[in-house]
Amino acid sequence: MKQRTWWAHILLFGACIISTFPLLRIISVSMRPGDKIFSTDLNLLPDETTWDNYLNVFRETEFVQWLINSVVITSLTALIGVSLAATAAYALSRYRFPGRSPMLVFLMATQMMPAVMLILPLYFTLQKAGLIDTYAGVVVGYCVTTMPFSIWLLKGYFDTVPRSLEEAGQVDGLTEIGAFWRIVLPLSTPSLAIAALFCVTQAWNEYIIARVILQTSEHYTWPLGLFQLQGEFDARWGMFAAASVAVTLPVLGVFLYSAKWLMGGMTLGGVKG
Repeated sequence: MKQRTWWAHILLFGACIISTFPLLRIISVSMRPGDKIFSTDLNLLPDETTWDNYLNVFRETEFVQWLINSVVITSLTALIGVSLAATAAYALSRYRFPGRSPMLVFLMATQMMPAVMLILPLYFTLQKAGLIDTYAGVVVGYCVTTMPFSIWLLKGYFDTVPRSLEEAGQVDGLTEIGAFWRIVLPLSTPSLAIAALFCVTQAWNEYIIARVILQTSEHYTWPLGLFQLQGEFDARWGMFAAASVAVTLPVLGVFLYSAKWLMGGMTLGGVKG
């Protein structure tokens, strides 16, 4: 038994090294001077370590504006997406109405299609509504792609919340909406955190939908902005790597902050009653 554990630890350690190696290489490239970008040296810290790439990203590009745009769009996507998904999931969990089962199947089916297939109808819809090249248009596009999964996730968790708790609250004077707001939602914090984190990661990293909807650089999110660092005949890989490291930090902070709710969601979400 001990020998098996020993080998398992070695395999896990090797897997960790393999998975973190690309990230370490990006950090190494971001701290190299321009003439050392394509060096095959495997040292994490190059001999001529420099922070010029990080400084140049902020000095020579609109990186701060790209980050602000991404933060605004991601925050709105998470807030609106989780709010709508929670109400829809609660209705699907608590009520029985015609078309409920086909609706659940349809929501699941949407997750089997790549987001690229939705771009054309989404673009024409947003164009008719006058939302092209606006924050609102991107938020609508992101909510369309993230809400089905969030609804399924929250619906499964709401099923585990006993109805007796809501009935007890209604006996004490709460309305049905009040019971949902004061009882169900506080008990569902782990699942809400998972849904919010899913919306954040999808909106923060998405490129294709933003590329179709956003047309001016002042509205670009950071994935679109970083694409500008790649010219027709040359690419500023050092600045590209530095910006990639910088945009990872906000999502990492959100993940670490929400870790306690995520663990609770993974352990409690599968318990019935």
